[in-house]
Amino acid sequence: MYCWMGHYTGPAMARTTAVRLTGEDLTPDDVWHVAVEGGGTELDDSAREKLAAARAVVEAALRKDEPTYGVTTGFGRFVSTRIPGELAEELQLRLLRSHACGVGEPYPREIVRAAMLMRANTLAKGYSGTRIEVAELLLDCLTRDVVPQVPSRGSVGASGDLAPLAHLALPLVGEGRAWFDGELLTGDEALARAGLEPIRLEAKEGLSLVNGTQFMGAFAALGVVRAQRLAKAADVACALSVDALQASRDSFLPRIHELRPLAGQMAAAANILALLEGSAIIEAHRWCDHVQDAYSLRCAAQVHGAARDLLDHVGRTASVELNAATDNPLVFPEDGLVLSNGNFHGQPVAFALDIMAIAVSELASISERRTERLVNPALSDGLPAFLTSNGGLNSGFMIPQYVAASLVSENKALCHPASVDTIPTSAGQEDHVSMGNAAGLKAWQVLANAERVVAIELLAGAQAVEFHAPLEPGLGPRAARELVRSMSPRLGDDRSLSDDIEAIASAIRDGSAVAAIEAEAGELR
Repeated sequence: MYCWMGHYTGPAMARTTAVRLTGEDLTPDDVWHVAVEGGGTELDDSAREKLAAARAVVEAALRKDEPTYGVTTGFGRFVSTRIPGELAEELQLRLLRSHACGVGEPYPREIVRAAMLMRANTLAKGYSGTRIEVAELLLDCLTRDVVPQVPSRGSVGASGDLAPLAHLALPLVGEGRAWFDGELLTGDEALARAGLEPIRLEAKEGLSLVNGTQFMGAFAALGVVRAQRLAKAADVACALSVDALQASRDSFLPRIHELRPLAGQMAAAANILALLEGSAIIEAHRWCDHVQDAYSLRCAAQVHGAARDLLDHVGRTASVELNAATDNPLVFPEDGLVLSNGNFHGQPVAFALDIMAIAVSELASISERRTERLVNPALSDGLPAFLTSNGGLNSGFMIPQYVAASLVSENKALCHPASVDTIPTSAGQEDHVSMGNAAGLKAWQVLANAERVVAIELLAGAQAVEFHAPLEPGLGPRAARELVRSMSPRLGDDRSLSDDIEAIASAIRDGSAVAAIEAEAGELR
């Protein structure tokens, strides 16, 4: 069993050791470290042993010349077409060329690097049947930052991410295109400049490079790290808004949430309550005649918590998928068998990606409602309209709330699940597919939108809480205000806030925002 623990220990985590691939214990944090932060990676000795054992089975099957999918037969609908042994290498090269027909804008760099790492880890598991050299070349490309250019459209998510993985694999044989040192080069030139040589594929190796769920899995692994950071940032933003709107802490008391003991809800409530500790603003309004707060405040723990519980499921699915064997056929060295199967079908990951998009979308949706309360004088109980002291000449935070509303509305459209769609391919041989890649592309955009929405709430909350001076907010909101002010001066006369929003969204994404607040206010759940 692989368990997603859901905790974060700081940006970059000052990690110096390489991630050792065994095929058994890769985590989302490992993937982030290598794919985004440029951390090192290498094959474990146990992986080398497993690779060698599986390769021996493939070579034995080739010598017997028995029908073995993708080794002595064609692919897809051509499964019944026998391929003579002397053409085994040519078959693998032609497979890469024929499948590399993706279209559209390239995947983000970190998604490609994550897919490379995950593909190498799948090979290291020892059920793919490639030589050790294939996995080593993938890792050498990662280490020297040779990043294939991979079009993002073309995968239906069953037989894995065929087209994207073919584009990823072509530079390994000196074809396709790859980035190196800031330049887009042909595959052979990129390898040469990095001091590497292309590999000549042998039986089954092309198939083992393209059969798998690594691109949709990359979205899940990197996405869940981002989403967990976002969930904590949303708790911080909520606490800041609660303080600025002089709302009650009582909604977050443990005795309430113990009566509905959902793990995410209890964690979110505990975070918000702890962040509000020591608020002079709330204390000054304790005995006012306000009875109940709006749902975006009073029910924040319930909404944030529901999102957290969904993200825990996504994390568990991603952690399993990182260490899964998703080839077809699979090689079982212990029995000398090569078995056709369907582990390449992306349905579990497609579901998880759609769930992640929905969870993150709701974090943004309730955040935008709190921002609306901050800027709307009919709802903010004394704060100036749009959080500006010279309204009319200045528009203050009027348009940032528009932007948040726009992003939330876009997310609603993006959250229509891709995973309920399917369309037959390969002349009906592959008659049900997952659309996991589409789910990943949508979830990635929803994440970016949501990070910006929460960034806008943090900006507005920092502005709003300052109108209560000399009363000070709680420990967490004070830390949040300091973080915001380190990147965005207080808004006096109007200026463009685009760069400010993007800077704070980037800090949410890379974890530095939450890390800075935890350093002042204590670790969040």
